[in-house]
Amino acid sequence: MTATHSPPVDQSHLRRLAVLLATATITWNIIEAGVSLTAGAAVGSVALITFGIDALIEVGSASVVLWQYSGHDSDARSHAALKAIAVSFFALAAYAATRGVFDLATGHQPDASAAGIAIAALSLVVMPLLAVQKRRVGRDLNSSTVMADSAQTVLCTYLSAALLAGLAFNAAFGWWWADPLVALVVAALAIAEGREAWNGDTACCATPGFEHDPQGRDRSDAPTPR
Repeated sequence: MTATHSPPVDQSHLRRLAVLLATATITWNIIEAGVSLTAGAAVGSVALITFGIDALIEVGSASVVLWQYSGHDSDARSHAALKAIAVSFFALAAYAATRGVFDLATGHQPDASAAGIAIAALSLVVMPLLAVQKRRVGRDLNSSTVMADSAQTVLCTYLSAALLAGLAFNAAFGWWWADPLVALVVAALAIAEGREAWNGDTACCATPGFEHDPQGRDRSDAPTPR
């Protein structure tokens, strides 16, 4: 039997897709951050404020991708770009953990937020779509930066689900503690993802439900046909 070879990948097209996805991410997250921070400040919700900060970090993470691919030698920028993404994870974790513990200890009870519930629900639709596309492009480009950025988007997806649950429980049952609990969950996820991005481990993006390769490996790891 004759081995079947995949058609060559157009690298310039993939780079344009990476830039387009980063631009879409920045646009959405600016809107998300504005709504979340405003609503969070109005009702005193650490979960919403954390969500807004995460959106700003997502803007920074996507901007790193734009920065990397704005130069001719994008590979030379990959290491610094991954470090920048990792720092964004750690910054989010520090704030979320500190504020979450403080609110649990003081018994701070946020008010219900219809705007917060709405933005969390919308994000739960938008973020998975962006994450899947980023992961595909990152694999095809063999780009650790794009794949690490997809991990940030995956984190935002999980945060959207946790935020939606926390806000809904608080609004329906008065479970105020669900709000700071969401912040602590986010802190734990952010630390794990930040460590992997710092070490340059692209497996940080291999999150269940967001796989592109069903065998869970990069194209560069695939065996060469003999």
